[in-house]
Amino acid sequence: MSLTASPHRSSQAGAPSRNRQATATLAAAVLGFFVITLDATIVNVALPTIRDALGGGVTGLEWVVDAYTLMFAALLLSAGSLSDRIGARRAFAGGLGLFIIASLMCGLAPSLPVLIAARMVQGVGAAITMPTSMALVRQAFPAPGRRARAVGVWAMGGAVAAAAGPVLGGVLSLASWRMIFWINLPVGILTLLLLSRTQQSSTRPAPFDRIGQITAILAMGGLTYGAIEAGDAGFTAPPVLISLCIAIAALAAFVTAQAKVAHPMVPLTLFRSPTVVVATGIGFAFMVGFYGLPFLFSLYFQQQHGLSALGAGVAFLPMMLLSAILTPLSARIAERTGPRVPVVAGLILIAAGSIALALVPASMPVWANALLLIPIGMAGPLVMPPTTALLLEHVPAGQTGTASGVFNTSRQIGGALAVAVFGALISAPDGFQHGLHVSLTVTAAIALLAALTTPRMGAVRRRHV
Repeated sequence: MSLTASPHRSSQAGAPSRNRQATATLAAAVLGFFVITLDATIVNVALPTIRDALGGGVTGLEWVVDAYTLMFAALLLSAGSLSDRIGARRAFAGGLGLFIIASLMCGLAPSLPVLIAARMVQGVGAAITMPTSMALVRQAFPAPGRRARAVGVWAMGGAVAAAAGPVLGGVLSLASWRMIFWINLPVGILTLLLLSRTQQSSTRPAPFDRIGQITAILAMGGLTYGAIEAGDAGFTAPPVLISLCIAIAALAAFVTAQAKVAHPMVPLTLFRSPTVVVATGIGFAFMVGFYGLPFLFSLYFQQQHGLSALGAGVAFLPMMLLSAILTPLSARIAERTGPRVPVVAGLILIAAGSIALALVPASMPVWANALLLIPIGMAGPLVMPPTTALLLEHVPAGQTGTASGVFNTSRQIGGALAVAVFGALISAPDGFQHGLHVSLTVTAAIALLAALTTPRMGAVRRRHV
């Protein structure tokens, strides 16, 4: 009788264990994406309440939103590389742990500057968590077909957070605005417990690109600061002009450094792929509408229509709920039609919804505005999961974290600039309503421009799974 186990039998015995690990990995990635997305969407409806408690005008509220988004965007590039260097699992745990601590700090903040500083720390944690969650999905699901479906489930975490965020923010604000940050703690702890059941990730050692990181922070910080402060001081104010000049110089230095350093944070060869270039542009355009418009209409519903934070959250419910319902269907739609069809359809929906909202009169009731926001919500599941899956399909496995960082950086820059520019427009002397209309027109134009680039997206390679 042989004491040697059959390779076939050994493989069968190991399959349930691998499936359990894959399930735990996906669950952790979904919850990680959920909690950092929730933190962005839950804040919008609470902004007036925060202003009443801590002071500050529209500029202060913009910083509450963009302090998080700015650090998120600036550090995503390094975070993607960090995921490749130390392993996605370890990086995910560190980023999420930092995010949990920062959430506690936000809830305890005694003043607006302290809250903004804590939001920056949150952004650092979120920057590490986002690309590593995507890398964990690819690690757990190497087959393209299963990975595309897993990406759809991963995207569901963001969709549910986006749907729940406004209403949950309104409900929690009835007790205290501080609760909107403390809600992150139990979710984050549960995610870390799930992560402990996953396998270790592979690593790809490389030196840290200090020049690239510094110039990236200067470029994004200068651009965001200039756009926000222009709302109060005007675009010709010396501080605004100086910050914009710093942003341009830092961007030039960043590109130069990435071309010359031995181990660039963002290898420029990555952009030889048209799919990578188009995907980053689509991510930017999508977030201008999906992130910028909720910021605008949170203020619009409360300041112009007199709604409470809860009322504003309920007004967003149709938009966000439909997005969550459609998200599980996204992978099937993309498999049947190819990725271009849903992506183009989603971008056109953003443009159509924005134009419709710009054309309605100020006397239009809240329920009508809520209905017109629905096409923008529908765009989420149509645009992001197919674009994400296509990006992961067209980059080498060793650069998954880096490519994820680049893609999500473009998304966060789009959201940060939308909040900064739209906030400046509604604060301008022409008034809130004029600024709202201009913002909606800009959103529509950017979405249509992104839709025109989709013919350059690569096709998904068909494989048996």
